[in-house]
Amino acid sequence: MGLEKPTATFDRQYYQRYYYDPRTAVTTRREMQARARLIAAFTEHIGLPVRRLLDAGCGTGLLRMPLKRLLPRADYVCLETSPYLCSRYGWEHGRIEEYRSAAPFDLVICYDVLQYLDSRAAARALANFGRLCRGVLYFSALTRRDWEWNCDPVRTDSNVHLRGAQWYRLRLQRNFREIGAGFWLRRGAPLTAWELESQF
Repeated sequence: MGLEKPTATFDRQYYQRYYYDPRTAVTTRREMQARARLIAAFTEHIGLPVRRLLDAGCGTGLLRMPLKRLLPRADYVCLETSPYLCSRYGWEHGRIEEYRSAAPFDLVICYDVLQYLDSRAAARALANFGRLCRGVLYFSALTRRDWEWNCDPVRTDSNVHLRGAQWYRLRLQRNFREIGAGFWLRRGAPLTAWELESQF
């Protein structure tokens, strides 16, 4: 049995390295603005009015401002586990595997978060998406293949749990249907995706 990864410390130094310093940042504002346009365009394409949006593990909030402009009617909830970020930005403090809401969300976003959770917590988070999301889930996590082939290892945090994509898919498929490009439709939602737009 392998050793568990040490728990990441999401403090000022972590965000200085991976988000604030452009020389070492893992992403750019421009990239995240493009991602926000993709998310908003997909919800419009699928015919989903977004009134409630959960950004689970919102980090420094790079998706928040562009999405608030693109989805102006949405009540936008930023959930974050980092006390540093919650204090700095005013995000709601909590963990996605434990979070509860009085009402479900039309759109749930969880981008590059679950690789930081051990397998038990990550599985609980994936199951929790089924309770929290009534429409579209936008989900991504760093996988073993991504680490080997796709990411920049100098700019990407290696203190994570690397799993195969199928590990995530098997758990998400219990409550969602995969569309592609990170989008999943909640099973039973009154939303139509054409056969060639979906993955089965």
